[in-house]
This record gives sequence, structure tokens and C-alpha cells, in this order.
Amino acid sequence: MTLDLEALRARFGGDNERRIYDEGFARVASKLFDPKGTRVAPFAGVPTLLDAPHRPTDWSAPDFSGLDVALLGVPMDLGVTNRNGCRFGPRALRTIERVGPYNHVLKTMPTLDLAVADIGDVPFRSRFDLATSHEDIEATLAKIAGAGVIPLSVGGDHSISLPILRALGRERPVAMIHIDAHCDTSGPFDGCKFHHGGPFRQAVLDGVLDPTRTIQIGIRGSSDYLWEFSAESGMTVIHAEEITELGIPRIVEMAKRTVGDAPVYLSFDIDSLDPAFAPGTGTPEIGGLSTREAQSLLRGLAGIRLVGGDLVEVAPQYDATTNTAHAGAQMLFEILSLVPFSPGRAGVPS
Repeated sequence: MTLDLEALRARFGGDNERRIYDEGFARVASKLFDPKGTRVAPFAGVPTLLDAPHRPTDWSAPDFSGLDVALLGVPMDLGVTNRNGCRFGPRALRTIERVGPYNHVLKTMPTLDLAVADIGDVPFRSRFDLATSHEDIEATLAKIAGAGVIPLSVGGDHSISLPILRALGRERPVAMIHIDAHCDTSGPFDGCKFHHGGPFRQAVLDGVLDPTRTIQIGIRGSSDYLWEFSAESGMTVIHAEEITELGIPRIVEMAKRTVGDAPVYLSFDIDSLDPAFAPGTGTPEIGGLSTREAQSLLRGLAGIRLVGGDLVEVAPQYDATTNTAHAGAQMLFEILSLVPFSPGRAGVPS
């Protein structure tokens, strides 16, 4: 191809310096830049999850009218079995800038194409009691779901998924795509069965999670002997060692076939990523997903009937680089990017 420099100068120079010819790119830019060509600085303003608008919530009489998606912090880590600190996960994700707003693979701007807001944190009655904390999470998520809003929660430890599933699966058990290093289907530890290693066993036994429509991806580490409930109940389990041989497209196909057309909960534990990418978590396991693999996996799930999701186990104090929080915010963005393609939404075939 011969370079026609004069043609390039005419097309992109002078009065055309700010012109964007591609209609899709021009639509993106029109939502981000004012007529002077200025956009809000990523380091300015009050930090929120994914830079979504902050919507103050009166929890005594919450109003979620007009929202499609509620981004919610769940700063609770009373269920950890190893290193604590993921109670700081929501705050850490809120400080991350320059994630989104455009998803160039799915070609969506979810925080601008949808009515999305950061509605704050679950209003906990106690910072010390795990049982009441789970009750508070369930009550809060029931209000959000009852308003017809999709909740995307940021933990906190993985035990938060149990009360969320209790809220979302009250009328019928939901399907689940679970991306993690651990199956989290173990029995009691130290006399307690509501820790972060067992939420999905309890969710199945409570009748709010359908194990035959559940797939767990990225499982590895030395605790496989604790996860027999997954196979016995009918869950599909893909170990990390299988990912290279199967490939991400095949795993996406398996996940979509497993959940079918059921309402789907998507749970992403940051320790599903190899600690080379995300060391800031309570139970790191080497041999995990790369950030690129995780993005490809999540993007491939476009079209599932998403009813809720979570991003959990970011413990920022174990990562001075902030890479773990950055990866967590990016995965939250990828999950949010699935909402515009969820069947049943306006303009999306059922």
C-alpha cells in the first residue's frame, strides 16, 4: 500500500483533527467528550465503582426506580479461612480509574448505555457477627431484586454469595457460572458451615441454586478433597489443568450449554487469576487464569440470562502495586458488559 500523506493530512489534519469517521467510534466519543473536546479527568471527582454515578440510598426506604443495574459494595470478610482484609475490596475497586467505559470487543458502553449507579454499601448492623451480616446482605439484595434491578456486588469474602443467592433464588433456583480457584462446596470448618469455602453447598441444600446448571471454572490447589459435593450434586467442574487443552472457546460453549436459558448468577473470585496477576487475595493459588484468558471467557458469555453477579476476595493490602484491584475492576466491567445482551432486556430477543 502506498502512503498518500497529503490525503491523510486532508482527512485528519486542520479542521478535521478531532473528527472521527467511524460511526461506532464517533458514538462513543460523543458520549465522552464535550463540544470543546474535553472529557472528565479519570482522577477527578468522587470515586465510585466503574466511575458510575453515585446514587445515595436511604436504606430505610430505598428507591431503585429507573435503574437497570445496581453496583453494590459488600465490605464483609468474617467468613475467611486464611488471610483477612477483603472487607477493603469495594473501597479498593472504587479507587481504580480508566476501566471502561467502552468495551471494544462487545462494542458496548454499559455505564452509559444502561441506567447504572453505585448505590453504596450493604448497611450492616454489626461488624462482628457473621450470621447477622448474612441476614443484612440477603435483605438488601432482596430489595434490589424485588425492584427488578440486576445487582452486581463487590465483596468481601465469598460467603456473601450465599445470602445473595437466597435473595435471587427464592422463587426458583438459579443457574451459576462460577470462576474460581476453589469450588467452595465444602462442609463445616471449626463448627461453622457459613464460611467462604462452602457457600455453594449451602445454596444447593437451601434450594436456591441448581447444581445441574452450575459450572465451576479454574479449580486447582491442594484442597480438591473438600469439593466432592460439586460432582455428587451434578455440577460441572473444569480444573485449571484442563483449560489449555480445552481452550477458552470450548469452555464458553460448555458454560452456555450448562446454564441454558435459565436465569444465571455469575460469581468471579479474584483468586481464579494466577497470583502473578492478582496476588492481593486471601487464598492465592498458582497455576491460574491469566487476565487475558479471564476477559475472553467473560466476553464469550454474552447472551446468558444474567440476573446478578459478584466480584469477591480482593484483599488490597497484600498487593502494593494495586494490580489486583485493577484486575478486579476490569472483571466487574466485563460482567457489567454482559447485561446489554441478556435475553429479556429491551431490544434483546428472549
